[in-house]
Amino acid sequence: MLYKLIYLFHTDLSWLNVFRYITFRTILSTLTALMICLFFGGWAIRRLGEMQIGQYIRDDGPPNHKSKQGTPTMGGCLILPAIILSTVFWAEPENIYIWIVMFVILAFGTIGFIDDYLKTARKDSRGLSAASKFSLQILAAFVVALVLYIYPGFDSSLNLPFVKSIAPDLGLGYIPLIIFIIVGASNAVNLTDGLDGLAISPLIVAFGSYVVFAYLSGHVKIAAYLQIPYVFGTGEISVLCGAVVGAGLGFLWYNSYPAEIFMGDVGSLPLGAVLGTVAVITKQELVLVLVGGLFVFEALSVIFQVAYFKLTGGQRIFRMAPIHHHFELKGWPEPKVIVRFWIIAIVLALLSISTLKVR
Repeated sequence: MLYKLIYLFHTDLSWLNVFRYITFRTILSTLTALMICLFFGGWAIRRLGEMQIGQYIRDDGPPNHKSKQGTPTMGGCLILPAIILSTVFWAEPENIYIWIVMFVILAFGTIGFIDDYLKTARKDSRGLSAASKFSLQILAAFVVALVLYIYPGFDSSLNLPFVKSIAPDLGLGYIPLIIFIIVGASNAVNLTDGLDGLAISPLIVAFGSYVVFAYLSGHVKIAAYLQIPYVFGTGEISVLCGAVVGAGLGFLWYNSYPAEIFMGDVGSLPLGAVLGTVAVITKQELVLVLVGGLFVFEALSVIFQVAYFKLTGGQRIFRMAPIHHHFELKGWPEPKVIVRFWIIAIVLALLSISTLKVR
């Protein structure tokens, strides 16, 4: 909205024409979110500490994590406002996809907030029950799926990476797929958020990739050249993704090892859901498996661990799941686990962008 106000004067000041470019506004959105998080980060940490909103560490977790007990959590309360404000400032206010993602941020952020609040109030790891949390997530994702399905400018075809001209129309089957992607991404990011800076950095990389995907899918000529689906209006999603990148960088300033603040479910659940939603809107749903491969790997490690434990009557595949704890218990220092996982995330993101040309 701020950019609309500034652009009103472009006839008097020709240099203001730069504000109509998505690339320029994406940069501004990134920097705005970054500065908000950096400026208010210290205050948020002090305020959360005063309110005694601290991280609870489970007894069955890695022993070295006990030192993290009481570290301020619910850092998503810093990240989400930075994303929302930056997007409102620099994105096109009439774009439906922006408002869909805003709904996802608020809906999943509320679910995460309630979960974190209950954990804090009870002074243990019991937040929302798994059934309640999943039900609310599915309901919110269903709303998104339904709106996208009935919106005239959006179709139910599925884009296949590495394939030029095959895009099967899933019809009503596209709705459960969208729900699965959004809820799955939300919980996969949540499971990854177990070490200092481990979740936010791959998120920065993933959203950086979707800045590219969103811009290209919203540009009719480039989309035609690359033979990827053109979706009118998705270019504005670049501005929102840039805001997530900026907020993530600002949060990482305080969340890097040793962390002064944790993201909490109020941060991880909505950010994961937004990642899934952006993947759907840009018609790069399946590429998300590669872009967010680290999150997929973390989620699968938990699924395999639980399934194997039940099938074998108590045996384990990993020393502990999610898998980042497995490497900790093998003796890897926490910073080494974190940085190596960051490297994996960057490699996967580069591979995902290569799918634009390998068709």
